[in-house]
Amino acid sequence: MLNRRQVLGTLGAGSLAALAPITASAANPRVIVVGGGMAGVTVAKYIRLWSGKTIDVTLVTPATTYVSNIMSNLVITGQMAYSTLQFTYAKLASTYGITVVTGSVTGVSGYGSSATGTVTVSNGKTYTSERLVLAPGITIDPVAKTGGGTTDVLHAWQAGSQTTALQALLPTVPNNGSFILTIPPKPYRCPPGPYERACVIADYLQRNRPGAKIYVLDANADVTAEAVNFRNAFTSYNMAGVLEYWPSTTFNSVDAGTGPGKQQTVNITTVATANTIGTNPGGTLNLYGNVVNIIPPHRAPDIVGAAGVIPSGSKFAPVYLHTFESLVSGREKIHIIGDASDTSLPKAGHVANQEAKICASAIVNLLKGTPGNIDTAPTANSACFSPINSTQASWLTAVYQYKLTDSAGASLAPNKRFVIWDGVANTYGAAIEASAPSTGNFSKMNGWYKVLMAESFT
Repeated sequence: MLNRRQVLGTLGAGSLAALAPITASAANPRVIVVGGGMAGVTVAKYIRLWSGKTIDVTLVTPATTYVSNIMSNLVITGQMAYSTLQFTYAKLASTYGITVVTGSVTGVSGYGSSATGTVTVSNGKTYTSERLVLAPGITIDPVAKTGGGTTDVLHAWQAGSQTTALQALLPTVPNNGSFILTIPPKPYRCPPGPYERACVIADYLQRNRPGAKIYVLDANADVTAEAVNFRNAFTSYNMAGVLEYWPSTTFNSVDAGTGPGKQQTVNITTVATANTIGTNPGGTLNLYGNVVNIIPPHRAPDIVGAAGVIPSGSKFAPVYLHTFESLVSGREKIHIIGDASDTSLPKAGHVANQEAKICASAIVNLLKGTPGNIDTAPTANSACFSPINSTQASWLTAVYQYKLTDSAGASLAPNKRFVIWDGVANTYGAAIEASAPSTGNFSKMNGWYKVLMAESFT
């Protein structure tokens, strides 16, 4: 079981060796960070901290307040206040001297053979730096609409207005009504997140809407994270008969309904497998939901592609894992971290914190002129808690070690060299999940969240 010391310890994993600050000069090196989420704020903070504030950092973010995706499922069910998801950049500016610019990036130029590059922002200004870090998160495109064209959907996979919109719709599910949740194929942001949402909504319906059901339509062949605890939850904790889990289910289209999430018919192609829980008939069919929560596949935002760091046919940006520099030739002065990167690490908030620290350490050494001090075999950690119902939670943790080959001895691509490692047996391993959900884990979850967010934003 994770305790407070272990949780705190995971926050410091990665390349965290003490770094001698750069000698201050009349013209400090500059880094621009695009994106004010978990990855962006952490890399900005630690570049300033580990350089002794001798690297100037500008953080460009589209909003003055960050809204956390972590814990947002409990806001949807009304158990947590929306305000608990909100964080400002005030401490980054006042404590670390980071220049915070509110706006969207409209263009990136340079960062190739020249010593510097430039970033153009929607405020009309252009900023110059020696290094650029892209941490803009994800983009979710409109989905296919039945009969042709596309439509926006209520995904609530980017916390903010969609979170409160889904929170407002959940109570509209009537007794004996239905809620539909779709899960995209991997990779997607927060592997346990959709199953966590399924559980807490099933719990809400069981307590508040007699006879109502939630249909969980998963594009994957089985639960992708914390499989034991989530599958057990689907058939227990009063969820039996409330939740149906249909794996190997392809989302085809959705009708327009009366607005995103409201009274929509979803067209799917599904396979009734041994992993099915419920009455999945198999085949192509339509399902009607009083509330429909479609989580579509996602990709790196347009600015990442415009920066020239996404290879043709890819959705995310591959990077060297010891520096998070782009793998695209001539774009090595651009680093990509967080959900927009293409790596063997999961896309999650705690992992973004880890990636940011590895990246920050590398950038400080690169700008200091000591690339030989970069950790060429870094370690990262993934840790999270998952609410199962209104009082109990599970947890998942994994340690990732940099390796050149997989467990079968096959060579790994440069962006896939983080593998789950069993530090006790000193061999390739697997993620570890809690033996069972508990109220104690639920309590620890709140502490974990507060520590993680404070570690990045203060």
